[in-house]
Amino acid sequence: MLQVGIFGASGRMGSLLIQEVSKDENLQLSSVYARDNTQELYAQNLPVAQTIKDFLDSCACIIDFSSKEGSLELMQTAKNHHIYKPMVIGTTGFSQEEFDMLQALSTHCPILYASNTSMGVAILAKISAIVAQTLKDSDIEIVEYHHRHKKDAPSGTALTLAQACAEARGLDLQKVRVSGRDGIIGARSKDEIGVMSIRGGDVVGKHNVGFYLDGEYLELTHNATSRLTFVKGAICALKWLATKPNGLYTIQDSLGLNA
Repeated sequence: MLQVGIFGASGRMGSLLIQEVSKDENLQLSSVYARDNTQELYAQNLPVAQTIKDFLDSCACIIDFSSKEGSLELMQTAKNHHIYKPMVIGTTGFSQEEFDMLQALSTHCPILYASNTSMGVAILAKISAIVAQTLKDSDIEIVEYHHRHKKDAPSGTALTLAQACAEARGLDLQKVRVSGRDGIIGARSKDEIGVMSIRGGDVVGKHNVGFYLDGEYLELTHNATSRLTFVKGAICALKWLATKPNGLYTIQDSLGLNA
Protein backbone atom coordinates (compact mmCIF):
# COMPACT_ATOMS: atom_id res chain seq x y z
CA MET A 1 0.00 0.00 0.00
CA LEU A 2 1.38 3.39 -1.06
CA GLN A 3 1.65 5.91 1.79
CA VAL A 4 0.56 9.28 0.44
CA GLY A 5 1.14 12.75 1.82
CA ILE A 6 -1.08 15.64 0.73
CA PHE A 7 0.58 19.05 0.82
CA GLY A 8 -1.84 21.98 0.81
CA ALA A 9 -4.56 19.88 2.39
CA SER A 10 -6.87 22.70 3.48
CA GLY A 11 -7.62 24.03 -0.01
CA ARG A 12 -10.41 22.93 -2.35
CA MET A 13 -8.14 20.56 -4.22
CA GLY A 14 -6.62 19.28 -0.98
CA SER A 15 -10.05 18.40 0.42
CA LEU A 16 -10.94 16.44 -2.70
CA LEU A 17 -7.58 14.66 -2.63
CA ILE A 18 -8.16 13.58 0.98
CA GLN A 19 -11.55 12.22 -0.04
CA GLU A 20 -10.28 10.28 -3.06
CA VAL A 21 -7.06 8.95 -1.49
CA SER A 22 -9.02 7.71 1.53
CA LYS A 23 -11.36 5.75 -0.76
CA ASP A 24 -8.56 4.07 -2.73
CA GLU A 25 -7.78 0.61 -1.34
CA ASN A 26 -4.24 0.79 -2.77
CA LEU A 27 -3.38 4.04 -1.00
CA GLN A 28 -2.98 5.10 2.61
CA LEU A 29 -3.28 8.71 3.69
CA SER A 30 -0.24 8.93 5.94
CA SER A 31 0.29 12.69 6.32
CA VAL A 32 -1.33 16.03 5.50
CA TYR A 33 0.05 19.53 5.80
CA ALA A 34 -1.49 22.98 5.55
CA ARG A 35 -0.33 26.45 6.48
CA ASP A 36 -3.74 27.48 7.81
CA ASN A 37 -7.24 26.15 8.57
CA THR A 38 -5.66 23.16 10.34
CA GLN A 39 -8.46 23.02 12.95
CA GLU A 40 -10.78 21.57 10.33
CA LEU A 41 -8.19 18.92 9.49
CA TYR A 42 -7.78 17.99 13.17
CA ALA A 43 -11.58 17.78 13.49
CA GLN A 44 -11.55 15.08 10.79
CA ASN A 45 -8.94 13.07 12.76
CA LEU A 46 -6.48 13.37 9.91
CA PRO A 47 -2.71 12.77 10.34
CA VAL A 48 -1.74 16.45 10.43
CA ALA A 49 2.01 17.15 10.36
CA GLN A 50 3.24 20.04 12.52
CA THR A 51 6.17 20.92 10.26
CA ILE A 52 7.12 20.31 6.65
CA LYS A 53 9.99 18.11 7.80
CA ASP A 54 7.55 15.99 9.85
CA PHE A 55 5.34 15.80 6.77
CA LEU A 56 8.20 14.57 4.58
CA ASP A 57 9.24 12.01 7.20
CA SER A 58 5.70 10.59 7.43
CA CYS A 59 4.92 9.68 3.82
CA ALA A 60 6.38 7.68 0.94
CA CYS A 61 5.19 10.01 -1.85
CA ILE A 62 3.56 13.42 -2.17
CA ILE A 63 0.83 15.26 -4.05
CA ASP A 64 1.21 19.04 -3.83
CA PHE A 65 -1.66 21.34 -4.79
CA SER A 66 -0.73 24.15 -2.40
CA SER A 67 0.59 27.38 -3.93
CA LYS A 68 3.77 28.53 -5.60
CA GLU A 69 5.12 29.73 -2.25
CA GLY A 70 4.12 26.47 -0.56
CA SER A 71 5.75 24.34 -3.26
CA LEU A 72 8.99 26.29 -3.01
CA GLU A 73 9.01 25.86 0.78
CA LEU A 74 8.38 22.12 0.38
CA MET A 75 11.23 21.76 -2.11
CA GLN A 76 13.63 23.83 -0.01
CA THR A 77 12.86 21.76 3.09
CA ALA A 78 13.41 18.51 1.18
CA LYS A 79 16.74 19.83 -0.04
CA ASN A 80 17.86 21.16 3.35
CA HIS A 81 17.13 17.88 5.15
CA HIS A 82 17.98 15.55 2.27
CA ILE A 83 14.53 13.94 2.41
CA TYR A 84 13.67 12.98 -1.13
CA LYS A 85 10.27 11.47 -2.04
CA PRO A 86 8.39 11.09 -5.34
CA MET A 87 6.30 14.23 -5.86
CA VAL A 88 3.42 15.22 -8.11
CA ILE A 89 3.42 19.03 -8.14
CA GLY A 90 0.37 20.75 -9.60
CA THR A 91 0.99 24.38 -8.64
CA THR A 92 1.75 27.07 -11.22
CA GLY A 93 3.35 30.49 -11.52
CA PHE A 94 7.03 29.51 -11.19
CA SER A 95 9.66 31.87 -12.55
CA GLN A 96 12.46 30.34 -14.60
CA GLU A 97 14.77 30.47 -11.59
CA GLU A 98 12.18 28.73 -9.42
CA PHE A 99 11.56 26.08 -12.07
CA ASP A 100 15.31 25.50 -12.20
CA MET A 101 15.12 24.72 -8.48
CA LEU A 102 12.45 22.11 -9.22
CA GLN A 103 14.59 20.61 -11.96
CA ALA A 104 17.60 20.43 -9.62
CA LEU A 105 15.54 18.63 -6.99
CA SER A 106 14.43 16.08 -9.58
CA THR A 107 18.00 14.78 -9.79
CA HIS A 108 17.42 13.38 -6.28
CA CYS A 109 13.84 12.10 -6.62
CA PRO A 110 11.23 11.57 -9.33
CA ILE A 111 9.04 14.65 -9.80
CA LEU A 112 6.04 14.94 -12.08
CA TYR A 113 5.24 18.58 -12.72
CA ALA A 114 1.93 19.40 -14.37
CA SER A 115 0.17 22.73 -14.74
CA ASN A 116 -2.93 20.59 -15.27
CA THR A 117 -3.34 16.95 -14.22
CA SER A 118 -6.32 16.30 -16.47
CA MET A 119 -5.73 13.44 -18.91
CA GLY A 120 -7.82 15.28 -21.49
CA VAL A 121 -5.59 18.37 -21.35
CA ALA A 122 -2.51 16.18 -21.76
CA ILE A 123 -3.98 14.80 -24.97
CA LEU A 124 -5.01 18.30 -26.08
CA ALA A 125 -1.40 19.49 -25.72
CA LYS A 126 -0.16 16.56 -27.78
CA ILE A 127 -2.71 17.12 -30.54
CA SER A 128 -2.15 20.89 -30.54
CA ALA A 129 1.57 20.38 -31.18
CA ILE A 130 0.81 18.10 -34.13
CA VAL A 131 -1.65 20.59 -35.63
CA ALA A 132 0.72 23.54 -35.06
CA GLN A 133 3.45 21.72 -36.96
CA THR A 134 1.14 20.52 -39.74
CA LEU A 135 -0.84 23.73 -40.33
CA LYS A 136 2.28 25.88 -40.43
CA ASP A 137 0.54 28.93 -41.92
CA SER A 138 -2.26 29.03 -39.35
CA ASP A 139 -2.56 31.79 -36.75
CA ILE A 140 -2.63 30.28 -33.26
CA GLU A 141 -4.90 31.81 -30.64
CA ILE A 142 -5.51 30.26 -27.21
CA VAL A 143 -8.34 31.41 -24.96
CA GLU A 144 -8.75 30.16 -21.39
CA TYR A 145 -11.80 30.59 -19.16
CA HIS A 146 -11.81 30.26 -15.37
CA HIS A 147 -13.86 31.20 -12.30
CA ARG A 148 -13.74 34.71 -10.88
CA HIS A 149 -11.48 33.67 -7.98
CA LYS A 150 -8.50 32.52 -10.06
CA LYS A 151 -5.51 34.72 -9.23
CA ASP A 152 -3.07 34.14 -12.10
CA ALA A 153 -3.46 34.89 -15.79
CA PRO A 154 -2.91 33.41 -18.24
CA SER A 155 -3.47 30.02 -16.64
CA GLY A 156 -0.55 27.65 -16.36
CA THR A 157 -2.44 25.27 -18.62
CA ALA A 158 -2.83 27.89 -21.35
CA LEU A 159 0.90 28.60 -21.19
CA THR A 160 1.64 24.87 -21.39
CA LEU A 161 -0.53 24.58 -24.50
CA ALA A 162 1.15 27.65 -26.00
CA GLN A 163 4.58 26.19 -25.23
CA ALA A 164 3.64 22.94 -26.98
CA CYS A 165 2.62 24.88 -30.08
CA ALA A 166 5.71 27.12 -29.99
CA GLU A 167 8.09 24.17 -29.64
CA ALA A 168 6.38 22.40 -32.53
CA ARG A 169 7.24 25.40 -34.71
CA GLY A 170 10.72 25.96 -33.30
CA LEU A 171 9.73 29.26 -31.68
CA ASP A 172 10.65 30.90 -28.36
CA LEU A 173 7.30 31.43 -26.62
CA GLN A 174 8.61 34.39 -24.61
CA LYS A 175 9.28 36.22 -27.88
CA VAL A 176 6.04 35.41 -29.70
CA ARG A 177 3.38 35.31 -26.96
CA VAL A 178 0.79 38.10 -26.89
CA SER A 179 -1.61 38.23 -23.95
CA GLY A 180 -3.39 41.50 -24.61
CA ARG A 181 -4.38 43.72 -27.51
CA ASP A 182 -5.71 47.26 -27.29
CA GLY A 183 -5.81 50.27 -29.59
CA ILE A 184 -4.16 50.60 -32.98
CA ILE A 185 -1.45 47.97 -32.65
CA GLY A 186 -0.94 47.06 -36.30
CA ALA A 187 -1.45 43.77 -38.08
CA ARG A 188 -0.87 40.44 -36.40
CA SER A 189 2.65 39.09 -36.90
CA LYS A 190 3.18 35.71 -38.57
CA ASP A 191 4.66 33.89 -35.57
CA GLU A 192 2.47 35.50 -32.93
CA ILE A 193 0.71 33.15 -30.47
CA GLY A 194 -2.19 34.77 -28.68
CA VAL A 195 -2.93 33.61 -25.12
CA MET A 196 -5.99 35.34 -23.69
CA SER A 197 -7.85 35.03 -20.38
CA ILE A 198 -11.50 35.32 -19.37
CA ARG A 199 -12.65 35.30 -15.73
CA GLY A 200 -16.19 34.91 -14.46
CA GLY A 201 -18.69 32.84 -12.51
CA ASP A 202 -17.73 29.38 -11.31
CA VAL A 203 -16.12 28.03 -14.49
CA VAL A 204 -13.83 25.17 -13.44
CA GLY A 205 -11.74 25.48 -16.59
CA LYS A 206 -12.09 25.74 -20.35
CA HIS A 207 -9.24 25.94 -22.87
CA ASN A 208 -9.69 26.60 -26.56
CA VAL A 209 -6.77 26.28 -29.00
CA GLY A 210 -7.60 27.77 -32.40
CA PHE A 211 -5.71 27.45 -35.69
CA TYR A 212 -6.95 30.10 -38.12
CA LEU A 213 -6.35 29.98 -41.87
CA ASP A 214 -7.83 31.82 -44.83
CA GLY A 215 -11.13 30.13 -45.60
CA GLU A 216 -11.17 27.73 -42.66
CA TYR A 217 -10.19 27.29 -39.05
CA LEU A 218 -9.84 24.46 -36.55
CA GLU A 219 -10.61 24.82 -32.86
CA LEU A 220 -9.75 22.25 -30.19
CA THR A 221 -11.51 22.63 -26.84
CA HIS A 222 -11.24 21.01 -23.43
CA ASN A 223 -13.87 21.62 -20.77
CA ALA A 224 -13.39 20.66 -17.14
CA THR A 225 -16.75 20.31 -15.38
CA SER A 226 -15.43 19.11 -12.01
CA ARG A 227 -12.22 19.52 -10.00
CA LEU A 228 -12.32 15.76 -9.46
CA THR A 229 -10.87 15.54 -12.97
CA PHE A 230 -7.60 17.03 -11.71
CA VAL A 231 -7.62 15.00 -8.49
CA LYS A 232 -8.09 11.66 -10.23
CA GLY A 233 -5.44 12.58 -12.79
CA ALA A 234 -2.97 13.45 -10.02
CA ILE A 235 -3.59 10.17 -8.21
CA CYS A 236 -3.09 8.15 -11.40
CA ALA A 237 0.11 10.10 -12.07
CA LEU A 238 1.40 9.43 -8.53
CA LYS A 239 0.84 5.69 -8.84
CA TRP A 240 2.81 5.74 -12.09
CA LEU A 241 5.58 7.96 -10.66
CA ALA A 242 6.16 6.00 -7.45
CA THR A 243 8.39 3.39 -9.11
CA LYS A 244 10.19 5.65 -11.58
CA PRO A 245 13.87 6.65 -11.34
CA ASN A 246 14.91 10.18 -10.42
CA GLY A 247 14.05 12.77 -13.05
CA LEU A 248 11.51 15.35 -14.14
CA TYR A 249 8.37 13.98 -15.75
CA THR A 250 5.17 15.32 -17.30
CA ILE A 251 1.59 14.12 -17.30
CA GLN A 252 2.16 13.14 -20.94
CA ASP A 253 4.93 10.79 -19.79
CA SER A 254 2.54 9.09 -17.35
CA LEU A 255 0.08 8.46 -20.20
CA GLY A 256 2.73 7.15 -22.59
CA LEU A 257 2.22 10.08 -24.98
CA ASN A 258 5.94 10.82 -25.22
CA ALA A 259 6.99 7.26 -26.01
